[in-house]
Amino acid sequence: MEEKIIYIAGLGLIGGSMALGIKRAHPNYKILGYNRSSESRDIALERGIIDEATDDFASFAPRADVIILAVPIKQTIAFIKMLAELDLKSNVIITDAGSTKLDIVTAADHYLKGRPVQFVGSHPMAGSHKSGVIASDVTLFENAYYIFTPSEMTQPDTIANLKEVLSGLQARFVEIDPKEHDNVTSQISHFPHIIASSLMEQAGDYAKLHEMTNHFAAGGFRDMTRIAESEPSMWTSILLTNKAAVLNRIEDFKERLDKVASLIEKGDEEGIWSFFDHGRKTRKEMEIHKRGGVDSSYDLFVDVPDEEDVILHILELLRGTSLVNVHINEENREDIHGILQISFKNEKDLKHAQKVITENTSYRVTI
Repeated sequence: MEEKIIYIAGLGLIGGSMALGIKRAHPNYKILGYNRSSESRDIALERGIIDEATDDFASFAPRADVIILAVPIKQTIAFIKMLAELDLKSNVIITDAGSTKLDIVTAADHYLKGRPVQFVGSHPMAGSHKSGVIASDVTLFENAYYIFTPSEMTQPDTIANLKEVLSGLQARFVEIDPKEHDNVTSQISHFPHIIASSLMEQAGDYAKLHEMTNHFAAGGFRDMTRIAESEPSMWTSILLTNKAAVLNRIEDFKERLDKVASLIEKGDEEGIWSFFDHGRKTRKEMEIHKRGGVDSSYDLFVDVPDEEDVILHILELLRGTSLVNVHINEENREDIHGILQISFKNEKDLKHAQKVITENTSYRVTI
């Protein structure tokens, strides 16, 4: 088997998980890692996530066949500029893992132009509430979208070769223009984070006058605002590297809110009903319930009574199964059963869970 040297800059959740995925399919590959934090380097080495580590980015780059920049966007661009000055292997593949693509691809085309290297932008659309290399998970990218955004530095076989290197991630590889990527993600990823944080800011201020706001905040409010707990510096960088598209979505949303406000003010019952009905139908038509995209998963719902150890019993039945998340819906209601929502990485685990819970309990189980 051909041996390759893979250099991953940035040993966080994404970089560490990519290393594990690459090793799963290519145990003969040597994986080098860069990180400023000695703690992250030590953990990655101790757990066998990487084979060698450094805090000097430039030192390992000339050895690599593939260089993956899994660092913040501004640092990614700085490293691309640095790579343009280094004596790299001929036809080395350089890629990144940034959440916005146009600025990165533009920088690569500018700084790497005329160099005997290949570049393609990448965006692995997967994540976790956990962070750092200690949270690295070989299953993190399974069935999630892994987006390639070609550039002028992308050769005919660049993406095919990179897919082979990343085959152990078991992701769903797709290609899209970098500008279109940023337009799409501004709507389904970047703007929703603004909405979530705005709702939390509004609710926080409102709770100063109406303190029960904090106690009743569950159900839909909880689900809509979960992503407000995301890392601030990352999202600051994302918004500032996708300004035009995000501002466009904000203006569009303002107009839509004004329309709803007008319907309410006029007492337009039919118009309000149509507003909600359109939203319901549109959501059903989207691929939200299919695997793919950020934080997507396969969900199982179990009606559970308010009895001691019920959840522990269900989780015991699922021992050995890879879970993404577990939480109780309707937890602010005392007059009904709770709904235990369990999220899985893949359909196989979902079907297994449905089978064992149905066979070993009397609870209603739905997918």
